[in-house]
Amino acid sequence: MSDPYSSRTAVHEQVVGGFGTVRVLPLDPGADAAVIHRWVGEERAVFWGMTELTEQQVAAVYAHMAALDTHHAHLVVRDGEPVALLQTYEPEADRVSECYDVRPGDIGVHLLLAPAGPGGGQPGWTARLVAVIAAYVLLGLDRRRVVVDPDVRNEKAVARFLGLGFAPGPVVVLPEIDLPEVYLPEKKAQLAFLDRELMFPG
Repeated sequence: MSDPYSSRTAVHEQVVGGFGTVRVLPLDPGADAAVIHRWVGEERAVFWGMTELTEQQVAAVYAHMAALDTHHAHLVVRDGEPVALLQTYEPEADRVSECYDVRPGDIGVHLLLAPAGPGGGQPGWTARLVAVIAAYVLLGLDRRRVVVDPDVRNEKAVARFLGLGFAPGPVVVLPEIDLPEVYLPEKKAQLAFLDRELMFPG
């Protein structure tokens, strides 16, 4: 089976023994909208806040993000198969900065995993994928610490991050953002942090 993503330039590529080749590609709002729309439209992605959007609206959201210097979206592909949507952002340029003391070297991450395949979830699958993403964010982008802010009601995501070694921070309320190009409702979030030294000692 040919890899439809092989012609696209990755910002990070890593071969993981027993898992496959993982590539982090800059998101193409037009080409990738169908895949992302399918993921964010599922009930399990309700906390992503895009369940009601059309494919065209999803494309418009990411076209807007592509014009920003502070927020970036990526499609994570394993052996030619899309497996996650990764968004990175500068915390000081985000509403999360109103809720904690941003340190130099911090980077914010939002991660949406693709739905499990026909065989269901495989043990250790998420941990190996997140290890690759952490290598890109912490080593590739030379950052000191990752911050995540899942909705407190999204117990599965909170538990997943803590299980992967993130240290829990405070529960905070992210303020509503109401701008012509973006609307984000108020969100009660569980902050969590991952230090580079913990993930990549030495």
